[in-house]
Amino acid sequence: MADTPNPVPPADHPDDEEQPLESFEKKILLRQLRIEDYEQIVEMAKLCFPGMQPWGREQIESQLRMFPDGQVCIEYQGKIVASCSSLIVDFDLHAEWHDWREIADGGYIKNHDPEGDTLYGIEIMVHPSYRGMRLARRLYEARKEIARRHNLARIIIGGRIPGYGKYADELSPREYVEKVVSRGLYDPVLTTQVANGFVLKKLIPNYFPSDTASRGYATHLEWNNLDYVEETAQRRMQSVAPARICAVQYEMRHLDTFDDFCMQCEYFLDTASDSKADFVLFPELITTQLLAVDEQRKRPSDAARALAEHKPAYLEFFTRMSIKYNVNIIGGTQFVVEDDHLHNVAFLFRRDGTIDEQQKLHIPPSERRWWGLEPGHEISVFDTDRGKVAILIGYDIEFPEIARVAVSRGARILFVPFSTENRHSYLRVRYCAQARAVENNVFVAISGATGNLPFVQNADVHYAQSGIFTPLDFSFARDGIAGECTPNIETLVIHDVDLELLRRHRHMGTFQPWEDRRRELYQVRYVDPEDGAAKLI
Repeated sequence: MADTPNPVPPADHPDDEEQPLESFEKKILLRQLRIEDYEQIVEMAKLCFPGMQPWGREQIESQLRMFPDGQVCIEYQGKIVASCSSLIVDFDLHAEWHDWREIADGGYIKNHDPEGDTLYGIEIMVHPSYRGMRLARRLYEARKEIARRHNLARIIIGGRIPGYGKYADELSPREYVEKVVSRGLYDPVLTTQVANGFVLKKLIPNYFPSDTASRGYATHLEWNNLDYVEETAQRRMQSVAPARICAVQYEMRHLDTFDDFCMQCEYFLDTASDSKADFVLFPELITTQLLAVDEQRKRPSDAARALAEHKPAYLEFFTRMSIKYNVNIIGGTQFVVEDDHLHNVAFLFRRDGTIDEQQKLHIPPSERRWWGLEPGHEISVFDTDRGKVAILIGYDIEFPEIARVAVSRGARILFVPFSTENRHSYLRVRYCAQARAVENNVFVAISGATGNLPFVQNADVHYAQSGIFTPLDFSFARDGIAGECTPNIETLVIHDVDLELLRRHRHMGTFQPWEDRRRELYQVRYVDPEDGAAKLI
C-alpha cells in the first residue's frame, strides 16, 4: 500500500466537497469615487507620489461636488487600487497647459465648465502592489467613455517621464521621448499613455522641478474623440479669449532701501495673483523713488544715471515675482544706460521667466532737460500667453502712428505706463489712450503714480487715475471704460477683456475704423525691426 497513491475521497466527504466557482473569483469594479474612499486614496497617493502632499479632504469633496462623473476608481477585492481625476474645461481658454495646478484650481476644480469641450486629466495613479494588471488602461478607457458621453472634443493629459533620468547624460529630452514613442525605449508612464492612444504634442520644461527622475520635464498628450459633434452655433458666440488685466495706481514715497521698493511692489503682485490676473501694469518711472538723499543732492542727470545702477536688482526682482505669482508683469519703467546713452525703458516680465523691453520713443522737453534722456528707435510687439501686446510709454501714446504700427503687427492690448504731475497732463494721456482704443479697435490699459517725492526734481508731484479702456460700441462698456481707479489714491483696478469679442467686432462692429482707412489718401510708413525693411500700413 505504500506505493499506492492515496485514493480519491468519496464525493460526499464534507472536507472535500467541490468548491463553488465564486470562491475563485476576484472582484474588480470600476466605479465613481466616493468620499468614503478618502483614506484609501490618501494612502495610495503617498505610495505613488512620495514627497508630494496628497489632496486634502476638502479638495476631494470639491471634486466630487463639481464633477462626480470625472472622479473614477478601481476597486479590487474590496480595496481601492487605482484612481483618476478629471474636469471639463474650454480648450480656447487655455493658451498654455504647463501649469496643471492652475488648471486643476489647486485640486478644487471650481473652474470645471460643463459647457467646455475638453476633458483635462489632473491625476492618475495605480497602487504599486497592483501594477502589471493593466489598471491604467481601464482608467484611460473610462476617461474616453466620459469624453464620449459628454460630447467632448478631446482629452488632454500631462505626464512625467521618470525613465529619462537614466538616459539624461546621453539623450536630450526630445531624443528620449522620440525613442519611447517609437518603442525603442520603455518609460513607465509615457509608454502606457502612447499605448492607450494618446499622441505626444510637446515637451514641457520645468513642469515639476523637484521631479529629478524626469529632470523636471513632462509631456503634453492628447486623445481626439472621433465621435465628437461640434456645437458650432453655440461655441461661436462664447467668450473664448479672456485676459484679466490689473492696472496699479502706485503711491510714490521716499524709500531708503531697494528692499522697501520690493515690498511695496510685491503687495500689489500678491493681490493681483489672488485675483488670477494675467497682466499687472506698473507706472512709468516707478524707481525714481529710489533716489536716496545723497543722490538727490546730485545734478538730476547724474542722479538718473546713478538710478540706472539698480537695473540688475530690478530685473532679478520682477523676474522672480513673475514666476512666483504666475503673472505677466509690465514693471513700469527703469533708467538704463547703453553705450553711455540714457534711456527710459519698460520691461515685460513673462510668467515663463522670459523678458523683453521697449524703450521710450518720444522724450518730452522736461525729461531731455532734467535727465538727459534719449529716445529709442524700435517699435516692438511682444508675444504672450494671452496674445500679442505692445507697450507705449507715457508720451508715446500721444502719437497715433505708434499705435497704428503696433496694431498692424498684431498687438491687441496696448499697455501705457505713464507719469504726470497735474490734471491736464494726465488728461492728455487718458484721452489719447481712449482715442487709440477707438481708432485701432484694441484694449488700452494705463497705469500712473500718485503721491509726492520732495526734493526729487522733475518727479516731485504726481497726478493719476489708472484705467482700462475699450472701443466704443454696443459690445463694450457704455462709455468705453472697462474699469478705472479713484483719482490720486493708492489702489488698483482689475478687469477682464475679451480678445475674441475684439476680433469679431473688428469685422462686424457698427463702426470699423481699422477696416475703413483710406489707404489711397494716406498711409503710415515705418521700419520693420525684424527685417529692417520700410513698410506701409
